[in-house]
Amino acid sequence: MKAELLKGHLDLLLLSVLADEPLHGYAAIEELRRRGGFELPEGTVYPALHRLEAAGTLDSRWSSVSGRRRRVYSLTRSGRRELARRHDEWRTFTGAVGAVVS
Repeated sequence: MKAELLKGHLDLLLLSVLADEPLHGYAAIEELRRRGGFELPEGTVYPALHRLEAAGTLDSRWSSVSGRRRRVYSLTRSGRRELARRHDEWRTFTGAVGAVVS
């Protein structure tokens, strides 16, 4: 999928995969690849995770995963509200685009 199509939607994608279970950054990248075929570089994903954490939508803790220390991210209560808001925006957007291009 072309990277320019993802502009403005990365936060929704990250919040969506983290809503299911807490994940470290690389696992989130792998989950996005598995679910949607997205090939996102670490240099794109990690700054977004840090930005979402600074905004209060994500929380993180250090954990040992396969013998390595990893920062594991999870949604906060605020993050769940933000995810619901972004889902609503997404449904409105895709409905409007579908009405024009179909």
